[in-house]
Amino acid sequence: MDQAQALDALSALAHETRLQILRLLVPCGQDGLPAGEIGAAVDCAASRLSFHLSTLEQAGLISARRDGRRVIYSARRQQLGGLIHYLLNDCCAGDRTVSAMCRAELGLCG
Repeated sequence: MDQAQALDALSALAHETRLQILRLLVPCGQDGLPAGEIGAAVDCAASRLSFHLSTLEQAGLISARRDGRRVIYSARRQQLGGLIHYLLNDCCAGDRTVSAMCRAELGLCG
């Protein structure tokens, strides 16, 4: 991931609804969720939801596929991992304190 991609992704995530959408989609894996279920889960009207989904898709954080009449959205977990890698290694230069805090948040260190 390069700086421009990271900035696009971070900009897309800098909104409560879009962050909620991504948090909802990540555990769903490739199965994803239909737009209607996403809207109900994040309490978002269809017109606004479309805007938020489009923003996340343009940033490369989610993808959409058709399933009959439904559109299914899923998180692009490799892109999200790329963003995290960029922040930890390129942006923070592998700083030990930053890395230790990430491990601590995940319960990986005592």
